[in-house]
Amino acid sequence: QVQLVESGGGLVQAGGSLRLSCAASGRTISSYNMGWFRQVPGKEREFVTAITWTGANTYYADSVKGRFTISRDTAKNTVYLQMNSLKPEDTAVYYCAASRAAYSGSNSRAYNYWGQGTQVTVSS
Repeated sequence: QVQLVESGGGLVQAGGSLRLSCAASGRTISSYNMGWFRQVPGKEREFVTAITWTGANTYYADSVKGRFTISRDTAKNTVYLQMNSLKPEDTAVYYCAASRAAYSGSNSRAYNYWGQGTQVTVSS
């Protein structure tokens, strides 16, 4: 079992930055693809970004490309989401997820473990 705990969310003004962390416990996530998703009340959870288990490949939703950066620190068993140039439409609960699948990418059903989420609110 993998437990994931997100942190770093909060309230920020438009144009500002936040860095989310996803700390894993239970087992190492070095062999897991990792992803970030977000959800707004009343809407489906949407893909934000993902990184392969090697860290060699990253994927981004068009809406965040050029503004968000995913990274992982194997030694700390942690994944990060650096969010810059935040917009009010980025407001959501952000979830970290881990996948054992050979390919997971933007497919939420490919992810086996999820965190509890952290709220990000961007004011205009």
